[in-house]
Amino acid sequence: MDITFAYQKKRSEFGRQCLFSDRGPDLIDNLPSNRKLAKDWILKDPIDRHQQCAPIQAEHYLNTMRAEYVNAAMNHVEGGWPKDVNLADEEQPKRYRRKIEKDEGFNHTMMQLFKNMENCILQNNAINIYQQYFSDVEETPMVEKSSARTVNVYQDQSVPTRPITHISWSPDNQTKLAISHCNMVYQAQIPKESPFSYIWEVENPNRPLLTLKPQHSCVCVEYNQKDPHLLASGHINGLVAVWDTRKGHEPVELSVTETSFRDPVHDVLWIHSKTGNEFFSSSTDGQVKWWDLRKLAEPTETLILDHTRDEEQQLANALGASVLEYESTIPTRFMVGTEQGIVINCNRKGKSALEKMTSRYTCQFGPVLALQRNPGFVKNFLTIGDWTAKIWSEDCRESCIMWTSFHKAMLTHGAWSPTRLSVFFTTRSDGTLDVWDILQQQKTAALGVKVCDEALRCLRTHEMGRLVAVGNQRGTTYLVEFSENLSVCNKNDKMLLTAMFERETRREKILEARNREIRLKLKTKAQADEGAGEGAEGGEGTAEMEIAATDATFMDSFVVSAEREFYTAIEQELAKLKPVEEAPPDEVHEEHDQFTEMKPQPVPVQAELPNPSPQKEKAKDKVNKSVGT
Repeated sequence: MDITFAYQKKRSEFGRQCLFSDRGPDLIDNLPSNRKLAKDWILKDPIDRHQQCAPIQAEHYLNTMRAEYVNAAMNHVEGGWPKDVNLADEEQPKRYRRKIEKDEGFNHTMMQLFKNMENCILQNNAINIYQQYFSDVEETPMVEKSSARTVNVYQDQSVPTRPITHISWSPDNQTKLAISHCNMVYQAQIPKESPFSYIWEVENPNRPLLTLKPQHSCVCVEYNQKDPHLLASGHINGLVAVWDTRKGHEPVELSVTETSFRDPVHDVLWIHSKTGNEFFSSSTDGQVKWWDLRKLAEPTETLILDHTRDEEQQLANALGASVLEYESTIPTRFMVGTEQGIVINCNRKGKSALEKMTSRYTCQFGPVLALQRNPGFVKNFLTIGDWTAKIWSEDCRESCIMWTSFHKAMLTHGAWSPTRLSVFFTTRSDGTLDVWDILQQQKTAALGVKVCDEALRCLRTHEMGRLVAVGNQRGTTYLVEFSENLSVCNKNDKMLLTAMFERETRREKILEARNREIRLKLKTKAQADEGAGEGAEGGEGTAEMEIAATDATFMDSFVVSAEREFYTAIEQELAKLKPVEEAPPDEVHEEHDQFTEMKPQPVPVQAELPNPSPQKEKAKDKVNKSVGT
């Protein structure tokens, strides 16, 4: 391509010719020297000067001709037919096909193709393409180091930033996040604090997809699991609202102040129903209300969390609800965590308020911050509060079956993994995200991730198990991805976890039964002492003997086996101390005295024991003699 251009012009078009002549200089201005200004002159030494030794270059850009490419394709649903053949008409393809078959070259071409195709067809028939050759080979377990990485970071768009109080994943493949921001400090007066919350696309952390603009800050926002366009929110002023992302950033429905809560709404959950229009919410004023989004003027049902046995439920005696738990597989039952550390198991089918609150569990020293059932074992649930995380069983009301050690930093939230049933996550106030796998280890976490320096406030797991969204005190949400060994369930995990839960539940039941017996005996003894009056001193020993005698009646197989192991250990120790029999009597008495202090008084056992050997009888006689001395 020629990049030069020749421009031609006639001499007559240049204009009149310029004629120059010599001329002397003309004085325009004269500035004489001034001695006063010379005094202000300062000699600069040294002087900085710059010099460029490289040759001067010029850079030019040139745009060449651009080749544009376009992808074109054709979809042949039923072969490639000529243009004059209409596929909508059944007769035209048939006529064209018969015309081709009558052609002289058709048979010759088909015979040549048959030779190659026949060999391929015979090979295909000789091989079973559906046979699994290595079906009996067991899969090797994955040997992968537990790891985590931060995928995306979503920051609060308002200034000043506000803490994150709730996170919800959208039901449409969980590609969006609804994040609520609210400052829960009591009577906090922060100037120009924004009440907005945001909906983010997971792949775009730079700009929110939609901004929710309520009049008061949202404490919680939850997606409808049947309609990805609908959301329910609870606000700091006690109102609940319904949002439709197709209709903008304003709520489409809002409850009335007179029929709403008195305190902030801490949790909102959708109910599994045919229409998908019902949800329920809870607040720290001690109420749980059910709503229908088609009519938010008043709740459809209200439950006051008054645990007293009075006929009328009073709001003054109610326990403040801090968190809700709902499992869609048992739609009539739900659980409520309170500010007093109590978890109430409720059944909506109950006729009265007391019948609806079926059982209570004293779980934490402070408020219950997180409550969730295990996705594979709905009878077992996780509670988070104060400095520990605890796993409970509905069959054991007095104590939990498993718990973590006390952390230095307070726990703020937690949740089960939806794919690996033995894994749960906890967040701490020092910015650490812990991953626990109770099948691998129970004393320490399987993995600890320092997400940020600020306190983490809430988390929400993805349905696939590998992603976890974590929100902190500064209004920043971190999307953390974990390794496959923390999200994939192995072949025997469910069986092992079932055995673990059953074993721990059975152990706690035994301890609870024993504690009830001891309390009953102490109560009976106290009543007997009050009735005895003056003979209380003499009756005290009798009551203790009766309690010791009845203890053996309640001993089960576990206690019997423990006693066998105890006597076996005694026999082994006595076998080692045979030379002691030849020692002086004083030393023997001293050893007997020490043994008497270690072993409690023997209790008559009514359970059947195996016939002891002569060595065992001799050992027991020695023990009884030493106890007698």
